[in-house]
Amino acid sequence: MSSLIPIKTNSAPDPVGPYNQAIKAGNFVYCSGQIAINPDSNKIDCLGDIKGETIQVLKNLNAVLAASGASLEDVIKTTIFLTDLNNFQIVNDIYSEFFQNEPTPARACVEVSSLPKGVLIEIDCVAYIH
Repeated sequence: MSSLIPIKTNSAPDPVGPYNQAIKAGNFVYCSGQIAINPDSNKIDCLGDIKGETIQVLKNLNAVLAASGASLEDVIKTTIFLTDLNNFQIVNDIYSEFFQNEPTPARACVEVSSLPKGVLIEIDCVAYIH
């Protein structure tokens, strides 16, 4: 079994609990769920704005991936957690701007009753570095 490497970058928010931003295991990168914390201010500057939150979440994921040697192009699976599935189309439109390469990642999207710090969206992902 390959060694597990924790990923840490100041370009994404620090974890809000006892976990890593990501773990690299061989060619795979398992990114923890990201919420819309701005790493510069350590605050959620766009709380309640699904567009702003989605953009910040995807920027945070991109930063964690970059720190691991991967990119959004390497993502093979995402999971989107929404507090309101009525926001699905807005999220999908923004998501498609970040994931333009083919093949696009496999994906699940689920509605949850609440998310940390009162955010509307959280996304995690798995990447494979070729």
